[in-house]
Amino acid sequence: MIFSPAFELESGEVVIHEARKHWLLFVFELLPYAILAIIPFALPGFLRLVGPLSPYADLINYGEPLPRAVLGIWLLVVWTSAWGALTRYYLNLWILTDRRIVEITQYHYFDREVSSVLLNRVQDVTTEVKGALFSLLDIGNIHVQSAGAVDEFHMNGIGSPEALRDIILKKASENSKTTGV
Repeated sequence: MIFSPAFELESGEVVIHEARKHWLLFVFELLPYAILAIIPFALPGFLRLVGPLSPYADLINYGEPLPRAVLGIWLLVVWTSAWGALTRYYLNLWILTDRRIVEITQYHYFDREVSSVLLNRVQDVTTEVKGALFSLLDIGNIHVQSAGAVDEFHMNGIGSPEALRDIILKKASENSKTTGV
């Protein structure tokens, strides 16, 4: 069960499936932060390799208070940025219930958008898988076209998009039969 203060189930509503961006894409998203965290430790060695810049390598001594403070601030900023990426990964979520699809998009720490569409309003569900790696790993995008105020829902980079598409279409079909729409 998910915990989200922006989303509450209606009485009798059941969560069928939750989908997030594939974990591998999240790892690729964290890679620049890992590189930024390593740069200060590699910088003195790199400066020694470049002839004219080698005298500056001795200025970077993390045993001294000022360079250590600058390093601490640098790593704190990198860590905070990586934590923001983790927060967005965890809070960006698609929830399929027996009545609707809910899309929760977290843009920043205090900037969130929650949209939902009733399953009986779903008109079309499209999946796309681009590239050999994504085909092998079964990672793709889903677009749900609806007749509601929000024209189209997008979920990019999720695992098994065709399976989720089939579940959505099945539940939409069941829902339209029970509501008579």
